[in-house]
Amino acid sequence: MAYSQKTGTSIGGSDMKEQMLWLSSVLGGILICVIVYHVTGAISSVCFKVYSKLQSVQKVEWNNRGFSTVHAFIVAVAALHLLLFSDLFKEDLGKGYIVDRRSTYSNTTFGISIGYFLSDLAMILWHYPALGGKEYMLHHGLSLYSIILALLSGQAHMYILMVLFSEITTPFVNLRWYLDVSGEKKSRIYVYNGIALFFGWLGARIILFIFFFRHMYDHFDQVKTIFPLGFYGLLTVPPLLALMNVFWFWKIVKGLIKTLSRSRHQN
Repeated sequence: MAYSQKTGTSIGGSDMKEQMLWLSSVLGGILICVIVYHVTGAISSVCFKVYSKLQSVQKVEWNNRGFSTVHAFIVAVAALHLLLFSDLFKEDLGKGYIVDRRSTYSNTTFGISIGYFLSDLAMILWHYPALGGKEYMLHHGLSLYSIILALLSGQAHMYILMVLFSEITTPFVNLRWYLDVSGEKKSRIYVYNGIALFFGWLGARIILFIFFFRHMYDHFDQVKTIFPLGFYGLLTVPPLLALMNVFWFWKIVKGLIKTLSRSRHQN
């Protein structure tokens, strides 16, 4: 793995081989979404009776949530490995500023994620507002902006990976929707999933973001060396995403309270 030691203030310096890796990763991300979308539909039509009873737009969302779940697993595992199990961001190894460290692995992860967000955003716009409203468009737009800047500049990879790890909550969100349209809102698995979503969201989208901002504060001398567009983006985009996470967390809490109350009355 090659580590970036840039401390400059402009985007650039990538060679043709690296640019081809970026492009192939983005296209690979899009291809994964297309394949999983169709595979999800094919498998669901055979394994789940409820699938054939869904409206056409619900089938689109069902398949769409299939590839969003796969993307969540891919980027969460990659982020976890890079952040905790690799030596890429260890501070005591003398590899230069943490904000300037990157690898082929992190570049590839970002490219795949860009491919996913482009695919999902295109579907949201095409079927608007059936697959999501303005808040989803804002979330995807901010995510694309941040990931693309990190990929092109080779900076702030650690922080973007932290944000991408928060996608680990997506499978719980999708499972809740699947159970809802399948008429399983009163089932035990719906309750257990709601509890898992609560703790997952609390850990990955609330506590992790607190650590994120604390890490930025402790390393602000390094953060200031990021090129201007990336620096100001890092100061504005994560706080906006954090506010959205808090808003959605409040809705999750209210939904969980309602679900637990209904379950207790049934018992």
